[in-house]
Amino acid sequence: MARVKVYLDFLSQPSRAMYIFCKATGIQHEIVLISTMREETKTDKFTALNPLQQVPVLKDGNFALTESVAMLRYLANTRDIADHWYPKDTKQQARVDEYLEWQHIGTRFLCSSFFMAKMMKPMKTRIPPNEKNVQNIKDVMEKQLELVERIWLKNGEKDFIGGGKDVSVADLLAACEMEQPRMAGYDVRDKSPVLKLYMDRVQDRLNPHYAEAHVGLNEMVKKFKGEVPKSHYEN
Repeated sequence: MARVKVYLDFLSQPSRAMYIFCKATGIQHEIVLISTMREETKTDKFTALNPLQQVPVLKDGNFALTESVAMLRYLANTRDIADHWYPKDTKQQARVDEYLEWQHIGTRFLCSSFFMAKMMKPMKTRIPPNEKNVQNIKDVMEKQLELVERIWLKNGEKDFIGGGKDVSVADLLAACEMEQPRMAGYDVRDKSPVLKLYMDRVQDRLNPHYAEAHVGLNEMVKKFKGEVPKSHYEN
């Protein structure tokens, strides 16, 4: 099969998921780095590729996709990869899809919103975060994380979200989303033993690619420790 191009930014959680997926499955691919911080998604060239001005983007010849779930499904259906990623069995696949449909308003929305409100927006605008707003988002995010633990993982009875014996694209997206709040000083592993075991399990299964994808995130965690420096607002 032809080599696909994946346009991504490692600060983007679905971008990290796409990187890990391509590496772990052995799909022939080329990585094209795009910086959202430098607003490279807003250039005319990138906008022609994705009018939504977001990453990741998958390009397979003249065919392009701009949504990560669609990309993962497309690659699973067009490339020869292990079945556990996106099972062909109708019921098993439906279990994976069930989470993929829910996560947009669950982990995807809330983990991203917390990071954006506490770190990304203040860094871009040089205006301190609205602490009340950050706390409100955090409260709702924690309720969604509790649902992951209680419903999707059945309080630790399930090793993986889809209920299979190995990782699926649902776990890949879930883990990458739940890493995002770490850049804003919130680590889901510290709040829940079940989620810690789950995150560690997924990471162990997907290393070294998981670790590679999160180098930039870990550097940001170490540098900022979850807070935008006060000096940032003074310049």
